[in-house]
This record gives sequence, C-alpha cells and structure tokens, in this order.
Amino acid sequence: MEGTLFPNRPVLPAPAPTRPTEQPSKFKPNFLPPQSPPPPPPPFQLDSLLQRLHQLSSVPITTPTLTLVPPSKDNNTHFNNSLHSKQKQPSLASDPVVEQDQLDDVKFGFLSDKGKLLLNSIVGSPLHELNGFFNAVEFELLEVDFLSMLKALDLSGNWERALLLFEWGWLHFGSEQNLRLDNQVVELMVRILGRESQHSIASKLFDLIPVEQYSLDVRAYTTVLHAYARTGKYKRAIELFGKMNEFGLDPTLVTYNVMLDVYGKMGRSWSRILELLDEMRNKGLEYDEFTCSTVISACGREGMLDEARKFLAELKLNGYKPGTVTILKEMEDNNCPLDSVTYNELAATYVRAGFLDQGKAVIDTMTSKGVMPNAITYTIVIDAYGKAGREDEALRLFSQMKDLGCAPNVYTYNSILAMLGKKSRTEDVINVLCEMKLNGCAPTRATWNTMLAVCSEEGKHNHVNRVLREMKNSGFEPEKDTFNTLIAAYARCGSEVDSAKMYGEMIKAGFTPCVTTYNSLLNALARLGNWKAAESVILDMRSKGFKPNETSYSLMLHCYSKAGNVKGIEAIEKEIYDGHVFPSWILLRTLILSNHKCRHLRGMERAFDQLHKYGYKPDLVVINSMLSMFSRNKMFSKAREMMHYIHENGLQPNLFTYNCLMDLYVREGECWKAQEILKEIQNSGPEPDVVSYNTVIKGFCRKGLMQEAIRVLSEMTTKGIQPTIVSYNTFLSGYVGMELFDEAIEVIRFMIEHNCRPNELTYKIVVDGYCKAGKHEQAMDFVSKIKEIDISFDDRSVKRLGSCIRERMGSVL
Repeated sequence: MEGTLFPNRPVLPAPAPTRPTEQPSKFKPNFLPPQSPPPPPPPFQLDSLLQRLHQLSSVPITTPTLTLVPPSKDNNTHFNNSLHSKQKQPSLASDPVVEQDQLDDVKFGFLSDKGKLLLNSIVGSPLHELNGFFNAVEFELLEVDFLSMLKALDLSGNWERALLLFEWGWLHFGSEQNLRLDNQVVELMVRILGRESQHSIASKLFDLIPVEQYSLDVRAYTTVLHAYARTGKYKRAIELFGKMNEFGLDPTLVTYNVMLDVYGKMGRSWSRILELLDEMRNKGLEYDEFTCSTVISACGREGMLDEARKFLAELKLNGYKPGTVTILKEMEDNNCPLDSVTYNELAATYVRAGFLDQGKAVIDTMTSKGVMPNAITYTIVIDAYGKAGREDEALRLFSQMKDLGCAPNVYTYNSILAMLGKKSRTEDVINVLCEMKLNGCAPTRATWNTMLAVCSEEGKHNHVNRVLREMKNSGFEPEKDTFNTLIAAYARCGSEVDSAKMYGEMIKAGFTPCVTTYNSLLNALARLGNWKAAESVILDMRSKGFKPNETSYSLMLHCYSKAGNVKGIEAIEKEIYDGHVFPSWILLRTLILSNHKCRHLRGMERAFDQLHKYGYKPDLVVINSMLSMFSRNKMFSKAREMMHYIHENGLQPNLFTYNCLMDLYVREGECWKAQEILKEIQNSGPEPDVVSYNTVIKGFCRKGLMQEAIRVLSEMTTKGIQPTIVSYNTFLSGYVGMELFDEAIEVIRFMIEHNCRPNELTYKIVVDGYCKAGKHEQAMDFVSKIKEIDISFDDRSVKRLGSCIRERMGSVL
C-alpha cells in the first residue's frame, strides 16, 4: 500500500530504518504570526447587472414587446410633432434601404411600386418608431395588399417589422371590420412566429386575437398549439385542440405529438395520453421518434416505470423503427445529402443520450462536408456542456462559434448566462449582457429567470426581490417557469417563507403546480432539514395525481440526511430495493452520500453494492465517501479496495482522497507513511489544507512523537495555514496520553496567547487524562485554576467538569 496506488505520482520512499523515539517535551513551535486575511471577494454587482438588463429590455432593442395598446389621438399628435423635429424621420421619399436590384428580384415581383416604396420605408425605420410611421401612412397601407406587405417583410428577413405591422393592422381595423386580417394574413403570421420560435409572443398574440374565429389550416393551428405548449398554457392548448375537432380539421401526426407533449407536461393525464395514442392508431398514423420519446418522458416525469415498460414492449412488438442516429447513417450510406436541420437533430440526439463529445464532433463533420453549423447547432452542444459542468469546453465552443462568424442568438446567450450564473461569475455575466446589447439581442423571460437564479445566494433574498421587480418593470410578468425559479431561488437564499409565498402566488395567478413546482418546494425544505414538511409535500403531490420522480426522491434523501433521520432514508431505500422506484445512478449515488452524512455504514455498503449490481460506474465523490467511512471504521482492507478502484478506473484523486489516505495510515499506526503522502502532495499534488496537516499531527501525537508533530505544526504556519482548535486539542491528547500535564497546560496557554480560545472539550481532554492516570486530586486542582488561565471560560462549564471528576472518583470507589 505504497505510492504505487497512483502510478502518475512518484513512488513513495521506504521509511528510514531508524526513527527518533525520545522527544523534547516542551511545546515551543516556530509560530509565525497570522498573515493578513485575503481580500474579501468583490461585492455582488447587482446594480450593474440590473442596469444592463434594463438597458437590454428597453428601446431600441430589436425584439418587440407585445403591448397591443389601442391607438389614441395623443399618440398620433406625438408622432406628428416628431415629424417636424430636426431629427431625420423615414418617409416614402427616404433613401432606399433595400437595394433596387433586390426589389426588382423575382421574389418581390408580387409587390406594386407603391408597395416596394413602403417596404423600403418600413425596413429603414427604427422599430420603436414604426407604430407612429404606420399611423402617418395609414391611407397608403390601405391601398396596398396587406398580405403581400407582410410576406415581403418576411422575405427580406424582417419578421419583427412584420409582427409590428400585423399588430397595428389588427388594432386599427382588423378586430372590428375584418377588412385586412383575413385567414391568409393570420396563417402567415402564425407561420412566421413558428419558424422564428417566438412561442411566447405567439401565445400572447393569439390570446388577444381570437384565433378560433379564423378558418386556418391544420398546420397553422398546430403551430399555435405548439406555442401554448412551450409557454405552459396547457388548458388553452386543450381548448383549441377541441375547437379543431369541432371545425372538422383532421389532426396530423405533428398535431398529435404536440398534444401528447401538452398532456405529458401538464401531468396527471396518462389516461388522456392513451386515448390520443388510440386515436392515432385508429387513423393509421404511425408513431415516430418524437411520439415515443414524448410518451416515455411523460412517464419519467411522474415516475410511471411500469407504464413506460409496457409502452416500450408494445413498440417492440409492433416493429419499432430505429432511432435518429441509425436513420441518418442510412441517409449518408444512400448518398442522401444531410442539411443543417438534420445535423442539428443528430447533435441533439447525441447530447440527450449523454454523448457530449460526439455531439461536438457533429459540428466538425458539418464543416468538413460544407454544411455551416448555425446558432441552433452550437447552442445544443454549448447548453449540454454547461449542464454537465464542463464550462471551459462550453466557453471555447462559444468563442469558436463567434470566430467563425456565426452570431449567437438569445438562446445561446441564455445558456451561457445560466452556466456562468451557477458558478457565481458575476463579472462574466455582466460582460455577456453587454455583448447581447452590442449585438441587438433582447433578453427573454428565460434570461430574467436565469438572473433570478444567479442572484439567489444565502441571505440575499432582497437581491431576488429587486431582480423580480425590474423584470416586471421591463414588461415580463411571471409565468409558470418564473414561479418555479422563484421558489427554488428563495430556497437557496434560506427564505422558506418567501418560497411558500411564491407557491401561493403561483396558484393565485392561475398556474397549475407540476412536479417541477413540488420539487422546488422540496428543495427549500431539504436545505432546512424539515423532513416532516417535505413528507407533507410528497403526500400533496400524490393526492393530486402526481408521482414523485428521481429528483423528488433525491431531495427527500437530502432532507432526511440533513436532519440525521436514518429511518427516513431507510424507508426510501426500501422503496427502491423493492422495485417500486427505479434504481437510477443518481438515486443510488444520493443514497450513498446521504448515509455517509449520517455515518451509517451499512446503508452505504448496500447502496454501493446496488450500484455495482446495475453496472453503474461510481464517481470520485462516491469513492471518497466510501474510503472515508471505511477508514473511520478501521476497515483497512476495504479502504484499500477503494484506493485500487481509483487507480484501475483512471480517476484522478483530489485533496479529499489524499486526506482520507493519510487518515487511513494514521489509524493503522503508520504515521511516517502519512507524512510521506503529505510531502508528495506538497511537491506535486493539490495544495494541502489544515485537515492534511492536522491528520499527520494526529499520527505523530498518537505515537508520542511530539517533536515531529511540533515540526509539522511549524511547517503548517510557515505555509500560511493557521492552526485550528482541532490542531491544539490533538496536541493535548498526545501530551496527556504520555502524562505530560505541564506541557498540556503550556499548550492551553499558547492557544490563548495566539487568539484561539479553548472550548470545554479542550479542558475535558486534560481532566480525562488526569482521571485515567488516577490523579483525581490534581484534576480537581486543575479545574479550580482554569479561571486563572482563561478568564473567559464560563462558570457552568467549570461546574460540569468538576461534576465529571466527582463521578469518576465515585466509580473508582
């Protein structure tokens, strides 16, 4: 059990043949005064962050906010006055913005000359001035074909201006006379918003515009359904789907897939999902990969393991077709060219399966085959890297994306912000927000939700309040995802009351809680160890038809472990081992760590065996926990097995691993081997901490090698690491074990001189040493003089120590 456990480290030298056996008794370490403390971390730059977000959310950022405020005379007056200001205003006579040869192009041939002039003026106007411009040229707009204008704006890459023209048209004459907003106009607007993935805007727009009153095709209705599904408006989607059936529209496979997604996310809808699947079969629609993954995801959200197994079994019986990767391989083999959409799906499939590097390789493949990756491609992989904790790789890919001329979109920025926010890299977050402004990329609700999470740290609930206030001031009202974020954010701030308040406000706002909501509440309670309240949340989930998922059970385990409730942990353990809950890698890992926190060895061993049984690979955190527990319980052979496992599986040991290894040697009485490990990490390993030095000091003190222990203490202070009360108490245990009580008292005096106040345990170590040596009178004399040494020591503790001595004397008699 030498250094050969880690072949990338130098082999540990053999112990010297002779070791000192007699040690000078005086406690006189070479003690350097404490170094000045490191500068405090820079304060959280909330004002800068909010300032940047506020700037991003206000004009003239290019993404419009949907207000649909009816026009008034005041608005027209304000615009007319601005026409006469010195600032140049766009007009029908302005210099062309769209080049003439582009306007003469065949794709704009459907526009009249006046239409082309209007198009040029609209494209050349700032977004925040367009409403006034439309008012000024109202008669000209009435003379051109409204549908053609929208189509031309879309073709010229100006979907935002098309949206503003659509809104203006509906407010002026579409809602009453229906002169211009015919079915084709509405269908076109639906297609534009769907193609641009503007789900939030679409869902709000068609809440205000009664889309059911228009005879749209099934594709347009499906797009609106998808927008409702993405924004959590599940009831509205169900209502619209019902209207489609009333209109006699026959849903397509895509429509059914969207509705399966709606019911899956809404929860408590398994019977309705089965009904939709039956409808699809009866209509001869074959399930595609999206159908299958959506149904399985719905089962996963609600912990319906048996239902998922049954569904998969039926798929196999019916000849389930191969997945995306296989299909794409066949396309390549048959010389069928792959476009960016296909490659994006391939990258997404890889990262969903956890193969992040293969997902990144798709980008390289695209480039080599002449297909340029777009913002969606990069965002898929960047987001996956960020969620996996591989920030450096995500940031490198982000830089590569920009270097190659691919402009990030708001989803890319949101992924980067979420990743940086998790690491509390506030300055980097602000820099990214500045970059968003420079690129004219407006924040979405997801951006604000990310900022809520970034600001949520212990004791900083006021920061969350400020961000929420600014979010509302910028026109973003909280929706379901915001409330879920707020519940979790206030939990991280340690404010259970605010988390509960947000839950109440969520219900009041008309949003239905989902499993994510309940998990956010469990997260708040787990931080407090309030397992009784957490159990009530689980009961409420089940009473409302939700099944706790993997995250729910993990949070319950954390909650029990925080409170030291081993019986609660064992109850969940039984559900897992009896087959009622799927034994995932996350759950078994959490079981090991929860039992470790409660120092419950048997529970750890059971979970570790299950981990191996299901073929899961333990990570370093799990191995370190097992190593620590085996070492603590003097199970040296099993501890060595853990060390060999690290070596065999190519894991890189960290400081905790080395500290455990030193503790293992110390408990075996091999203090010199522990010392060699300390030297090794000093030279080529992670920087030792106070635990590393204390462990070696403990090893020497247990062997009575006090001068060696003093040498290590001096070395520790030379490195700028200050001794803790544990360091000094270790020396006390060593001295009293050798019945060197004068030296022990010197340690106490030294502690006080160097501003380390002894605690009751400090004095009890000396008292126990006297009693163990049968020197009860000296023990009483020592206690009576404690106040002379340490005037700050309280009288109640002195009395308790005296009572302890009298009890020991009575037991001897």
